[in-house]
Amino acid sequence: MQRSVTYTMLFATTVCLVCAVFVASSAVSLRSRQDRNVYLDKQKNVLVAAGLAKDSEVLTAQEIEKRFQPVTSVVVDLESGNEVSDVDPKTFDQRKAVDDPKLSRPAPQNKAGITRLPLDALVYKMEESGKLKLLILPIEGKGLWSTLYGFIALDSDLETIRGITFYEHKETPGLGGEVDNPKWKALWAGRRAFGDDLEPKIAVIHGKAGPPQQDPYEVDGLSGATMTSRGVTHLVQFWLGDEGFGPYLKKLRASTSATSTTAASLGASGERSDH
Repeated sequence: MQRSVTYTMLFATTVCLVCAVFVASSAVSLRSRQDRNVYLDKQKNVLVAAGLAKDSEVLTAQEIEKRFQPVTSVVVDLESGNEVSDVDPKTFDQRKAVDDPKLSRPAPQNKAGITRLPLDALVYKMEESGKLKLLILPIEGKGLWSTLYGFIALDSDLETIRGITFYEHKETPGLGGEVDNPKWKALWAGRRAFGDDLEPKIAVIHGKAGPPQQDPYEVDGLSGATMTSRGVTHLVQFWLGDEGFGPYLKKLRASTSATSTTAASLGASGERSDH
């Protein structure tokens, strides 16, 4: 009987070890594929926010990469607003940076529920002939039940919203989960992100908003999801504000203004030389 128990224990232990090795090997072999799928999903959401893809489209990896070619990834120092060259955008993980005390700092008190800020952030740009055409910024903040992660895209004027999308959250399906609804996300296009003082003004209101021409700073509230609606307002305003991408946006506006002034000056000079 004792020999039988010993045999059973050894057999069970061997089976467990073999299974453990098999599971571990599978996890390791699939890790690169899983990481790539996460990367491609994030790229697709950038494209959706930028209006370069639709939520309903089923895109292959090759198609996502093809459409993403005009988009450039840039790492930005949030405090100074400078683009940094000593951090590789391809390997930089903003969410991991938040968890690293050396790569993040405590966030100031805010309504978005953000407790720590990364020192650097990853943004996406589209340029044409050296001029900014589109800017896509990562956004995150607390909803009712979870942290929402997404992107917001701004047109070349850095004020008009091109689109918004959320790629990860745990809000209630049918209520706060409607942040995923393409019809609701479409309401953001053409709205104005900033007021005349360039302070973030866009907000999700309680009830219905008019078209962008009538209500440029307001978006329909999510029915039955007041807390999620407020959370979206707070997180968008935070990341567009001084503690988020405000310093970077300020530098981009100055750069765009300088480029426009130079182009206008050269154009005027050319006109005078023709006469």
